[in-house]
Amino acid sequence: MTRSAQDSIPMLIGLIAVQSLCAAFFLWDVLADIRPYGIRSLANVHIATETLAALALISAIVFETRYLMRLLRRKAHLEDQVSIAAGAFHEIVLAHFDRWDLTPAEADVAMFAIKGFSIAETAQLRGSAEGTVKAQLNAVYRKAGVSGRGALLGLLVDDLMGAPLVGRAG
Repeated sequence: MTRSAQDSIPMLIGLIAVQSLCAAFFLWDVLADIRPYGIRSLANVHIATETLAALALISAIVFETRYLMRLLRRKAHLEDQVSIAAGAFHEIVLAHFDRWDLTPAEADVAMFAIKGFSIAETAQLRGSAEGTVKAQLNAVYRKAGVSGRGALLGLLVDDLMGAPLVGRAG
């Protein structure tokens, strides 16, 4: 679910709350208007219009509440799917690392590269020299049979998607 959709959920809840208060007021007002004369009060155009407006507002509240519940169910489903995909991607990455026979240091550097860290950032985080990180990355690329970071990531994403590899650099 997009960030703007997530931001709209509290606004939608607030809107439903305000509409519910308005509906309660209008219902109270309609009932107060109808009480002295009973159902015959609906012959008055003003009271009939207020009654229809109150019923329309209640219908809108029911619709919006159902829509909000559908949005929340969809959000939960998408979060589950993202979690499953993240787990599957992690498993694919680890399986490739094992298949490529990466050392623990190469696997660590490869993971940083996949996450988008620069060589300098990876070196700083690992407490090693940039030259060491470059050498380890080159070893990863060589063992994976790819030409660089983009090709490495593409290889892993293609495997996640189950798509055949097309024109893989090697």
